[in-house]
Amino acid sequence: MPEHAGAPAPAPGGGRLYLQVLVAIALGALFGYLAPIQAIALKPLGDAFIALVKMLIGPIVFCTVVLGIAGSGDMRRVGRVGARALVYFEVVSTLALALGLAVVHWLRPGAGFDVDPKSLDAAAVAQYARAAEAQSATDFLLHIVPRTLFDAFTGQGDLLQVLLVALLFGAALLGLGTARAPVLDFIASFARVLFGMMNLVMRFAPLGAAGAMAFTVGRYGVDALQSLGALMLCFYLTCALFVLGVLGTIAALTGFSILRFIVYLKAELLTVLGTSSSETALVPLMDKLEALGCDRAVVGLVVPSGYSFNLDGTNIYLTMAALFVAQALDIDLSWREQATLLAVAMLTSKGASGVTGAGFVTLAATLAVVPAIPVAGLALILGIDRFMSEARALTNFIGNAVATVVVARWEGALDRERLRALLSPARPGP
Repeated sequence: MPEHAGAPAPAPGGGRLYLQVLVAIALGALFGYLAPIQAIALKPLGDAFIALVKMLIGPIVFCTVVLGIAGSGDMRRVGRVGARALVYFEVVSTLALALGLAVVHWLRPGAGFDVDPKSLDAAAVAQYARAAEAQSATDFLLHIVPRTLFDAFTGQGDLLQVLLVALLFGAALLGLGTARAPVLDFIASFARVLFGMMNLVMRFAPLGAAGAMAFTVGRYGVDALQSLGALMLCFYLTCALFVLGVLGTIAALTGFSILRFIVYLKAELLTVLGTSSSETALVPLMDKLEALGCDRAVVGLVVPSGYSFNLDGTNIYLTMAALFVAQALDIDLSWREQATLLAVAMLTSKGASGVTGAGFVTLAATLAVVPAIPVAGLALILGIDRFMSEARALTNFIGNAVATVVVARWEGALDRERLRALLSPARPGP
């Protein structure tokens, strides 16, 4: 990675952290199975870790984007990178939606349930339906504009708001000419402090992963997996097909192996798996991608925007879960209704957070546009949503990592020699 001001230091003990998170996930799952009541009480460990990470994400993204824009020295290049990223996001997101639709039609995991809609527990999904109604009623353009300059950092932590403020700030800095040097020096120094704080927080990743996994298994147990195993199997299979097939093909065309890329990100992927949140590994992902040879400005723009616009796992989940509910209720959707679902899913998935549960709210918002499917049908998958959240988060994470490398290659801002060296089959994973 080229040296530049504010470059993040790599997290210490990456190999040890990988092993610690792996052991923590296994112990957490075992504890949740053996002592479910006590395991549920460990939920605050996972929640606290995610909260610590989210506390730092906004300022770190802001500093990274501002330094990247200032380093590029040209807003036209920033706009070009953003446009290319959006084109990639839309094409690949459409492929994810189509793949989910194809697999659920092929395997029909909901067939044979023959559920009577009157028997569903509508109250169980009432809070999600209310959240979805509020989400669909919010104007998207107003949603990405914070009420005040600092609200983007003190509100709900929406990365789009942080990105907007950073873009405006960076553009204004470019207009200052040489007078911007003191401000950039301060931001670079502040970024080093923030990355140091993140390195300290990541030391608690095993604890957070163990607490989150223990709660998941203790709260929902293996019964939830057994009762809806067909949907779980179909969803995980589809995510694997997407990662190895679609993203694997894109990676091969870009000049790297998707399997070696996954090994390179194994520590971050385990953190995502343990916490069911892709946001917990956002900052380490940016660090790893820079080390892989991606230009800092590209990383700073593509990764944060991808967390809102490039949610491949969420798109697969939306189509598969919606059609599963329809199949389980013996509701035959016309091709027009299915096309409407795909179009609305493409919109409702934008801005969905990487935090557990957001995908379920987004699904409720998507089903609202198809009156033939009662929102109460979501009660069928409420018990396994947490387990599906892990696959969603992993797929989203890998999708954004691949997207950044692709856009960097497209922009001519990828060190291919470094990429080949770090992903060489002869080189052990980090």
